[in-house]
Amino acid sequence: MKNILLPLLAALWVVCACAPAEQYHTLAGKIHTYYRVTYQSPEPLDDAIRERIDAFYHALNPFDSTSIVSAVNRNEDVQLDSLFIRAFTVAQEVSEATDGMFDITCAPLINAWGFGFKDMGTVTPALIDSLRQFVDYRKVRIEGDRLHKDDPRIQLNLSAVGDGFICDLIAEMLEQRGVENFLVDIGGEMVAKGLNAQGRPWRIGINTPADDSTQMNTDIQQVLQLPERVGLATSGDYRNFYMKDGRKYAHTINPKTGYPAGEDILSATIIGPCSIVADAFATTSMALGRQRARALLAPRQDLSYYFIYTDSTGRYCTEYSEGMKKYLVDMD
Repeated sequence: MKNILLPLLAALWVVCACAPAEQYHTLAGKIHTYYRVTYQSPEPLDDAIRERIDAFYHALNPFDSTSIVSAVNRNEDVQLDSLFIRAFTVAQEVSEATDGMFDITCAPLINAWGFGFKDMGTVTPALIDSLRQFVDYRKVRIEGDRLHKDDPRIQLNLSAVGDGFICDLIAEMLEQRGVENFLVDIGGEMVAKGLNAQGRPWRIGINTPADDSTQMNTDIQQVLQLPERVGLATSGDYRNFYMKDGRKYAHTINPKTGYPAGEDILSATIIGPCSIVADAFATTSMALGRQRARALLAPRQDLSYYFIYTDSTGRYCTEYSEGMKKYLVDMD
């Protein structure tokens, strides 16, 4: 028996030694923001990742004249694809859940203020009042494979769920190919699953708020450990704001008022089952402010939150939900 086992064991060792090792690969680059995808696979999947990014842009990039959303905004009779329908459906569900504080028909208001508030000097109360007439998520709907608007002046912008949606699309593709360990990071929105190359749960850091127009601040306020498959999104307005009459106004637009939000949250991190939903609720939290955001999120067992805010003296403070505690890493 011993003479038979030795050759078999040797042969088995040779087979195992020749099997391709599942190495960790990283694909990084820049689209409208940075992206970094780290995953364990016997072979690179870079082309498949780029295909998912391209598919998203074809559906939802408002700066591409050939995209579906651009055609929708021009009121063309365009057939919607599955990605557009999926993102639109999630956005509308979040709008319902937030009583319209999340609204993808805010595009005219966003355009009026200009990116980085470059047009804030031309914004008047009369202009805001005129634009608010056709900002309402309830005035758009999908019928079959077409989008119907109650007013042709309605414009859509799904950027508030865009990065989270790309994360989900890439994560789903990786899972379909049998990848169990990965971290997808698109501009700070993420999906994490499994373990990193050191065999430990993925860890990410939440930046400490700072008035940092160079976006070079790397101070970490809190480290999170992600021991399960989750989607994560962080919205922060401390790097994109303007001051008026001694008050700081954020780049997040309040769809109810038409003006930039002037609330107390500097950074909102949301963890949930997928990144697109986390992305939408992080944006909504910035518009709501801490008290109303807490009231919105507290009943939801599927979402956890971590807020960095300023108190009445201007001091940085934090608040987080009970569900967030399992992700917090002791910083001492």
